Amino acid sequence: MVKKLLHTRYRVSDLDKTVAFYRDVLGLEEIRRSKSGRGSELVFFKTPGSEELIEICKYDGSGPVVVGPDLTHLAFEVEDIAAFAKHSEALGYPLSDGPHTSSNGSVIAFVDAPEGYEIELIQPAK
Repeated sequence: MVKKLLHTRYRVSDLDKTVAFYRDVLGLEEIRRSKSGRGSELVFFKTPGSEELIEICKYDGSGPVVVGPDLTHLAFEVEDIAAFAKHSEALGYPLSDGPHTSSNGSVIAFVDAPEGYEIELIQPAK
């Protein structure tokens, strides 16, 4: 039986650009890098306050990366969406949608990561 979620993997073509996004825009901590037995280049990130890791994988042997629209996303809690938006835009990543206030008072926005993966940002209701 499954005990806990360990990591989520996103495969990418441009490892350096994607690693810079997760580190510099989102502020995640790079935990480790490795190469798998089949030759995948792997970079693992940790989010503050979470045990699960995010694995960024570059494996050219699988062919081109094709990210379908509205297929998957990662969601992160942020303290201040306006401050995040200013920070991410200064680094070349403006919000792609929002911010919008939900019915429960939380504020939600989205930013597109390299390769087309969508990142959801949630500022909890006060």
